[in-house]
Amino acid sequence: MKHLNGRAIAVSAMIAAVYTAVSLALSLFSFGVMQIRVAECLTLLPVLAPLGIYGVTVGCLLTNIVGTVLGLTMPVDILFGTLATAIAAVLSYLLRNVRIKRLAIPAALPPILINGLIIGLELTWLSGSFQWDVFWTCAVSVTAGQIIPCLVLGVLLVWILEKKGLDQKLFGKK
Repeated sequence: MKHLNGRAIAVSAMIAAVYTAVSLALSLFSFGVMQIRVAECLTLLPVLAPLGIYGVTVGCLLTNIVGTVLGLTMPVDILFGTLATAIAAVLSYLLRNVRIKRLAIPAALPPILINGLIIGLELTWLSGSFQWDVFWTCAVSVTAGQIIPCLVLGVLLVWILEKKGLDQKLFGKK
C-alpha cells in the first residue's frame, strides 16, 4: 500500500470494530482452550486487500485487551494472540491468488495453523511447564476451533464478497 488515506483507515477501523464486537458478543466461544472465535472468519479479508491485515490485527489486539480487562484471557494473549493473527493475515494475503476451484481455501490455512501453533504454545506455557502432550492437546484444540470460522465462514465470506462485487466497494478496488 503506497499511502494510508482516510478511507483506508476507516475501512481498517471498521474491520477491527466488527472483529472486536463479534468476539466479545460471542465471548463464551471466543476465549479459552477450546474456542471458536467466529470473528476469525475476517482473517481471510487480506485475500481481498492488504487493508484486511491491519483491520484484523487491530481487532484482535482490541479483543484481547478487553478480554484481559474482563478476565476472559491472560495479558500474554495481548501479545501472542495478536502476533498470531498478524502473521496469519500476512500469510493469507500472500496466498490470495492461490485458489481451489476459485475458492480461497489455501488462504484459510495460515489462520488455522498459525493460531493452533502459537496459541497452543501460549496455553502450554501458561500451564506452568512445557510438556509435549499438553502442547499437542492445546494446539489441536485451537486448530480444530479455527476450522469453522476460517475454512467455512471465511472462505464463504470471501466468495460472497467477490461474487457480489462487494470486495470492490469495500476496499475501493478498480
